[in-house]
Amino acid sequence: MSDKKPITRALLSVSDKTGIVDFASALADHGVELVSTGGTAKLLQDAGLACRDVSELTGFPEMMDGRVKTLHPNVHGGLLAIRDNDAHVAAMHAHNIVAIDLLVVNLYPFEATVASGADAETCIENIDIGGPAMIRAAAKNHNDVAVVVDNDDYQAIIDGLANGGTDLAQRQRLAQKAYARTAAYDAEISNWMAAQLDVAMPAYRAFGGQLQQSLRYGENPHQQAGFYVGGPARAGVATAQQVQGKELSYNNINDTDAAYELVAEFGADIGPACAIIKHANPCGVALGSSLPDAFAKALRCDPVSAFGGIIAMNQTLDETTAKAITEIFTEVIIAPDADAAAREIIAGKKNLRLLLAGSLPNPGDRGMTIRNVAGGFLVQNRDNGQLTETALTCVTKRQPSATEMQDLLFAWRVAKHVKSNAIIYAKDGATVGIGAGQMSRLDSSRIAARKAQDAADASGADATLALGSVVASDAFFPFADGLLSAAEAGATAVIQPGGSIRDDEVIAAADDAGLAMVFTGMRHFRH
Repeated sequence: MSDKKPITRALLSVSDKTGIVDFASALADHGVELVSTGGTAKLLQDAGLACRDVSELTGFPEMMDGRVKTLHPNVHGGLLAIRDNDAHVAAMHAHNIVAIDLLVVNLYPFEATVASGADAETCIENIDIGGPAMIRAAAKNHNDVAVVVDNDDYQAIIDGLANGGTDLAQRQRLAQKAYARTAAYDAEISNWMAAQLDVAMPAYRAFGGQLQQSLRYGENPHQQAGFYVGGPARAGVATAQQVQGKELSYNNINDTDAAYELVAEFGADIGPACAIIKHANPCGVALGSSLPDAFAKALRCDPVSAFGGIIAMNQTLDETTAKAITEIFTEVIIAPDADAAAREIIAGKKNLRLLLAGSLPNPGDRGMTIRNVAGGFLVQNRDNGQLTETALTCVTKRQPSATEMQDLLFAWRVAKHVKSNAIIYAKDGATVGIGAGQMSRLDSSRIAARKAQDAADASGADATLALGSVVASDAFFPFADGLLSAAEAGATAVIQPGGSIRDDEVIAAADDAGLAMVFTGMRHFRH
């Protein structure tokens, strides 16, 4: 027995009217009766199509500024009636309800309205009610009804009509997409309302997104993956234009996001900045007198690890920097923009991905981070913590010099983006050694010191690059050994949160070593 279902009547009610006239014309060519609402009905009628207004089905006009138009038994009965159920069919006849075989709805543009910065009243008026109700009704009855929420599916419906209608597998796929769309829509609304009420952790939390890119695989080839976009708009990898290069992989996207979020800590007004990322950790970050200078200083920190890395800039990519980047193997470059000469140079490396984000994200923006655990997920506010010099407390006998203070604040901004335990050596606005992701803070300190020595050896320097540097620690030193390791490597000043039960011991060790040390009172764990 065939599961093909013909389409004799379609209800179309769309906010985004892209392609709807051509689609409706094709439906009409196949003998489908058109029913529509408001602006969609007028558009189709103006195009010369025979289209009944939904009020003819309901016996009621649109009312309350369009809030009520499809919330009626004649609409929902037509969508929900089981066609081979005698009682349902009898009810349809008794109440003059006609069957609706195809529902085409896309929702009021709530997400776009919020993104535009509209006031709360305007956002609320763009919350669709009738649309989701119809979508859910049609999706529930997918054994008999096809539901379309995405104009990308128009052609598949027309192709089906040429072959006798829609089949069950197609209707099931459309129903799944429909439920996912209303779920994502409600997630955006509920999260917007939580933000309006300043409720950080509501009793129920929903997340939704739209597939932007199907990925070849995830972190490893045996894992399936996709890139979904959703939530508040934020400049970065999700919104960037890919000018050229191979398709982004899962790891590319993850690392590019990490790189751009880090470089955004240094707004364009601070000066040219460059961050080089590998496996979500920075292997070099620097401010410079120019963009080429910033890149050169960032690369000097760890040129070995930079091989196959992600490079992020906080300013328009220029010709000189582009030339320097193409001298090493790089996976992705992301910047606000790139000039014509830079684009031409990058074009010579056909596999090198160039992403232009248009602007930098604000590191102080609110937002959420989400992580799966068995049976649930952890949610927290994104780490948008920022400090100025006035928020620091000097706890040692010696105060940092002005130069040390600049480097301490620079290193602290970098520490926020390094996996814990994180130790960062910095000098003259550039990292010179980074220790990341170790179980012991002492080990991170030793690794960072070793990286500084390796970089010195690679550049032909007479002494470790850590000599005369400052050091940042993302969390307190539980013992003095990590601090003393930094001093032995050549650091002269330290920035750390403080808060250990051994703070007095650590402060005394700093004083004995002649170090200047400031406490932030803020931790930057990143797991």
